[in-house]
Amino acid sequence: MFIGKELKKNNIAEYLLYMWQVEDLIRAYDGDIDRLREGYLKKFNLDEPQEREQEQWYADRIDMMRQEGVMQSGHLQVNKNVEQTLSELHLMILKSGKYPFYTAAYYKTLPYIVELRSRSGKKEVTEVETCFDALYGVMMLRLQGKPVHHDTVVAMQEITKLMGMLADYYKKDKAGELEF
Repeated sequence: MFIGKELKKNNIAEYLLYMWQVEDLIRAYDGDIDRLREGYLKKFNLDEPQEREQEQWYADRIDMMRQEGVMQSGHLQVNKNVEQTLSELHLMILKSGKYPFYTAAYYKTLPYIVELRSRSGKKEVTEVETCFDALYGVMMLRLQGKPVHHDTVVAMQEITKLMGMLADYYKKDKAGELEF
């Protein structure tokens, strides 16, 4: 939770991946705040006010996931909104023609995005969501200690660069520093 606040301020791409991980963590504990507290939250050794704040934050996410029907799979609407905002920014940057480095990184990454989309069968998702799905999937493989194929590593390097640039542009856009 405290990590999430910092990430949201400093790197929206990492924030979104973090929030997807929070959703999966909640699922791993079956949305049970008591189990989550004992099995995970206690490990942080926070002072009592911070502990209460953190527990309430997770309890709120659990309630949101239940209300939105995403306890088994899917993403909270607030996380979908972040992805949608990034997708809209991605398209605005490409259409503007004012950011050639981003456009070049996009076209270098596009073959990987196309391949990932065809493999996933998810034709109706945005390019940005495809990138985040891939990044999250590889992150999960690494957390599980599973091998990642060399071609996948190469693709993830390009996707990471593109999403990193997008996150930087997002921050600049929020500061009013982007022109379209």
